[in-house]
Amino acid sequence: MFGGGCFWCTEAVFKMMKGVTAVAPGYAGGHTKNPTYEQVSTGETGHAEVIRIEYDPAVVAYRTLLTIFFASHDATQLNQQGNDIGTQYRSAVFPTTPKQNIETEAFIRDLEASSTDGDPIVTTIEENAVFYPAEEYHRDYFENHPEQAYCQIVIAPKLQKVQKVYAELLSQPS
Repeated sequence: MFGGGCFWCTEAVFKMMKGVTAVAPGYAGGHTKNPTYEQVSTGETGHAEVIRIEYDPAVVAYRTLLTIFFASHDATQLNQQGNDIGTQYRSAVFPTTPKQNIETEAFIRDLEASSTDGDPIVTTIEENAVFYPAEEYHRDYFENHPEQAYCQIVIAPKLQKVQKVYAELLSQPS
């Protein structure tokens, strides 16, 4: 599970990847059981907007998912992605296995060691988080609402960046 700001953006990015079999938007990392979008939006539940990814490890490695995750959002912004501000938009990884936790820690160390601008990575690693699916209208949001301003101004440029830089990792359009 990844939280990289608005789950509409991260869902659209990961749905393009080879080896990803399902992507679901939802909430994780908070203290409220079965939160609603309205509750999470207040920032008072402790939850982040996240996506849960199902993937085939024979096709795509977890490290590759981390690469795309960190390339598609700003991991140096604390509790914010662009104009989306609040803890619900925090940069967070929610590993589901001890191996994912170790790989995530190593990946962040490597990123910090290779950083030339000096801004620290603020991405949290939050273990044992429960995933709560988002409401149905959030699923496939970009695909279902490409004409909306947020989709055109925020999501489409992210997708174009990932498509340009990581074309070899993406599924071919059908």
